[in-house]
Amino acid sequence: MKSKIVIFGASGQIGKSLIRKLTKSNYRVVAITRNIHQKGYVLKTQSNSGYLEIVETSIFDEKKIQEIINDSDICINLVGILFEKGKMNTFQNIHENFPLMLAKICKKNNIKHFIHLSALGIDKAVDSKYAISKLKGEKNIKNNFENYTILRPSIVYSREDSFTTNFMSLLSLLPFFPLYYNGKTIFTPIHCSDLTKIIFEIINKEIKNLTIDCIGPEKISFKKIIQILLKLIKKNRVLIPLPTILAKFSASFFQKLPKPLITVDQLKLLKYDNVASGNFKTNFDLGIPSDLKFENEVGKYCFMWRKEGQYSKEEYKIEDNR
Repeated sequence: MKSKIVIFGASGQIGKSLIRKLTKSNYRVVAITRNIHQKGYVLKTQSNSGYLEIVETSIFDEKKIQEIINDSDICINLVGILFEKGKMNTFQNIHENFPLMLAKICKKNNIKHFIHLSALGIDKAVDSKYAISKLKGEKNIKNNFENYTILRPSIVYSREDSFTTNFMSLLSLLPFFPLYYNGKTIFTPIHCSDLTKIIFEIINKEIKNLTIDCIGPEKISFKKIIQILLKLIKKNRVLIPLPTILAKFSASFFQKLPKPLITVDQLKLLKYDNVASGNFKTNFDLGIPSDLKFENEVGKYCFMWRKEGQYSKEEYKIEDNR
C-alpha cells in the first residue's frame, strides 16, 4: 500500500495541484484546511475518489495536529504568508513556530519524510522580516528532524495564483504602472504543475536531507514580466520607474489595503534577484527539469483580462472573415 500523506496548506494552488497528482497515483492524502465548509467541496473535486480525506483544524491546534500526523508516513507543509495580519498571522508564527512544531511532531511519530516549502532568494535579503522568518523556519526543521526536504521555489504561477492574476487585473484598469528598482529584479518563475512534479518525484525517489532551489526554465526581469502580461491582455500602459523614496511611500500605502499589492517588507525583497543561489542543488541538477515557459502558460488563461473577456476569439480559435 502506498504512503499516507498529510498536506498542510492543501487549499492553495500548489496544494490542489498536488492532491490531483498524488491521488491519481493512488497515494492516500489527508488535506488540512481551516474551513471545511468553504474549501471541502473544491478539494473533493480535485481528487481521485476514495483517496482523499479532508480534516478541518487550525495550525495552532497542536493536539489535533498530533492526532492527524500520528498514523501518517509523509508530512508536507505548504503554509506561508506574504504579509502579516492580526496577532496570530505573523511571520514568526507561520514561518518559524509552525514548522518547528511539525518537525517535533514528525520526530515523535517517526514520520518517514517531512517536505517543507520555503522560498528562493532569502539568503541575501537580511533586511526582510519575511526572509528572516523563512530562514529561521528552515533552521528549526534541520535542528529537530533528520528526514527533511526543503524546497525553495521562485515565483509560483498558474491560473489560480495571486501574482499574474492580480497584476493583470491592475494592468487592465490603471493607465500607468510603477516599476520598483527600475524593474531590473530577475525572477525564475516556475509553473505550479512543474513544482508539483518536483514534489511528486521527491516523494517517489525518497530524496531527503536536501535544500533544493526550485526554478523555472527562464530568467525574466520584473519589467519583462509586466511587458509580457500587457502583451497577453492587449493593453498599452506607461511603465514608470519609481525613485526609492516614492517606492517606499507607495508600498506604505498599499500595505494598508486588505490584500496589499506590495508591502514595505516585500519592497525590500525586490532589491534582490530571485534566482538559484548556487549554494544548493536545483531541480535541474536532480534531473527534474521544469519545462513550462511563462508567456506560453499565462497565455492559456489571460483572456479574462482582455476587452472581450472569456469570449475572446483567440481563446476559441474563431476566425472573423467579415
